[in-house]
Amino acid sequence: MQPPQPQPSSHDTISLEAEVPDVLFEGMREFLRLHPGWDQYSVIRSALASFLFQHGSGESCVADHYLDGLFREP
Repeated sequence: MQPPQPQPSSHDTISLEAEVPDVLFEGMREFLRLHPGWDQYSVIRSALASFLFQHGSGESCVADHYLDGLFREP
């Protein structure tokens, strides 16, 4: 029998590297230029949370990040 795996807390982070099409990168760069209150990490976090929430994630931390992205001033 395997010991239980520790559950990640809402404060755990990982490093993520991804290749994105140039048009998406340029769109993000333009968004960040126009909205200095955001940074690249906030944009990616919001996009990932939106995807996971809209595709059925039941994790409360995903819902929290999703709602934060919805109601955050651009």
